Formats: sequence, C-alpha cells, structure tokens
Amino acid sequence: MRYGARDHSGSSLGKSRHQRTNMSASEQVLWELLRRDRTGFRFRRQVRVGPYLLDFYCGEASLCVEVDGEQHSLRKDADQRRDEYLAKAAILTYRVPSLDLFEADTTGQYRHIEQIVRLCEERSGRQGKALS
Repeated sequence: MRYGARDHSGSSLGKSRHQRTNMSASEQVLWELLRRDRTGFRFRRQVRVGPYLLDFYCGEASLCVEVDGEQHSLRKDADQRRDEYLAKAAILTYRVPSLDLFEADTTGQYRHIEQIVRLCEERSGRQGKALS
C-alpha cells in the first residue's frame, strides 16, 4: 500500500467502526467541537491511513488531529514514527492534550479549535467559520 492510501479492508472497516462507537471522553468532547462542519471544514473520525487510525481527519487540508492522553507520554517513539509516516503522505498532525479539553473554562478547547481552523485555512487556501 502506498503512503497515505486508505485501507478499505474488512478488518480495517470493523476496527474503525468500533473506534467510532467507543470514543474516549476527550475524543467525544473534541468531536462535538469539530463535527457537522462547525469549523467550516469537514472532519471525519477514525480514518485509516496506511497502518494508522487517525482520530480526526480533514481531507481538504490534509490535517490529522490527535487527542493525546496520558498513555502518549509513554509512546513518544511510536508517535514520532507515525507522524513521520503521515508527513510523507503530506498529512500534518496536530496533537491536543486530553487534559486541555477538560479545563474548568473553555479557553483551552477554543484555543485548540482556533489553531485547527488556522491550519485548515493555511493548508486549504480558504476561510473557515468564525467560532461562536
């Protein structure tokens, strides 16, 4: 399979479907902010690219958004290999620490959403939606 090719095999589709229905609490929070084109860009969840399953992906901007929980601090090498693989497929990875999604106020959430929209705008060449 070439870099960035989507995997449509039965086992891949089953795993993607399972991950979509069993998202972590932090993934659910971020999905509520990204879904239904609220940012002006269409995101899909649990998209398989090569051997990797991306938390959220905007095809127009070739942007992968990953929610990093505590386990990611133990997987720095694996995350780096994954990011390098995606970069070869011209996909940029933006990482959101899961704890930022659960701050008492929503400034952390919206700071990340603004950054995601900015990256989508830069990479797609068009404007997104203003956050409400």
